Amino acid sequence: MSILFSPYSLSGLMLRNRVVMAPMTRARALNDIPDDLTVLYYGQRASAGLIVSEGVPVSIQGRGYLFNPGLYNQEQVEGWKRVTKAVHEEDGKIFAQLWHVGRVSHTTLQPDGGAPVSSSNKVAANSMAYAYDEKHEPTPIQASPPRALTTEEIADVKNDFVQAARRAVEAGFDGVEIHGANGYLFEQFINPTVNDRKDHYGGSIQNRIRLLLETIDAVTKEIGRAKVGVRISPFGRLFDMASFDDEAETWVEVAREIQKRDIAYVHLSDQLTIGAEGMPDGFAKSFRETYQGTLIAAGGFDRESAEGALISGELDLIAFGRPFIANPDLVERMKNGWPLATPDRSTFYGNSGEKGYVDYPVYQPNE
Repeated sequence: MSILFSPYSLSGLMLRNRVVMAPMTRARALNDIPDDLTVLYYGQRASAGLIVSEGVPVSIQGRGYLFNPGLYNQEQVEGWKRVTKAVHEEDGKIFAQLWHVGRVSHTTLQPDGGAPVSSSNKVAANSMAYAYDEKHEPTPIQASPPRALTTEEIADVKNDFVQAARRAVEAGFDGVEIHGANGYLFEQFINPTVNDRKDHYGGSIQNRIRLLLETIDAVTKEIGRAKVGVRISPFGRLFDMASFDDEAETWVEVAREIQKRDIAYVHLSDQLTIGAEGMPDGFAKSFRETYQGTLIAAGGFDRESAEGALISGELDLIAFGRPFIANPDLVERMKNGWPLATPDRSTFYGNSGEKGYVDYPVYQPNE
């Protein structure tokens, strides 16, 4: 059997294959609550060994995009219960990706029209939220100037993640993935070109990674280490993340600290495939030498490159993103060598009903 389609024990959770459906924002849920189409969308793709949900805001403050189903009220919990039930009925497994966008937001999405929050008051230049314009029409719009969280408010953010994790378990998720990647809140603390704080969340490497680690610790205390993963994007440049002097050292230190915590997995997001810089040559090897737990990566894999990464021991699970959009039966297509459908980019985001969301057919080999 191909190693890609072999079972894998994820901290005791048995996955039927090593294919992960990567988290993908689709902006399809009116009122930020999972609906019938959300249920169908995830159920269609449950042949993946593990699904990581789209980013799930942990609070209203954490939102940066309209129509994303959250986990900050009971209606959302009830909606997600239907999603997890549909996935489990197909023998699938699903983690909720817990998300706070930080400064990549807009005042029209924030409580009482306030400013988004971040590690500092530095604006994310050329960075778009999906919010309301002056006519109250949904549209991509430049992120608003943020304000720096106070030291006391940081405790509230961590508690939002804890409460969202508790709700995720109540909703039937098999675990949660803390979204520490792609220029959102945790990276805004980790990156010193954004973080100019003078308290114990700014300055040194240990201070800048403190929020991520304390959040991991708080969530694992609430739901257990085996149910917690984390996604990071070392050397990521999305949303105005600039390079900095001790960048490699910072991410290796993150690896070292996560290794101590024995959580379910680390999920690396390599932004090369979305037009940004990728991780430098040799970095993945140094990260792997430091962090020896379950490692997932997303970054333009096909079946052949996925097999190679698994056989070499570089990775344990392989995440596929866009191929899952147009191929709900992606696992079966790769396993059988069937052709892959091409997704319609114009329907990636936004509330356009079934089109480009749940209307992609499974492959019929006899047609």
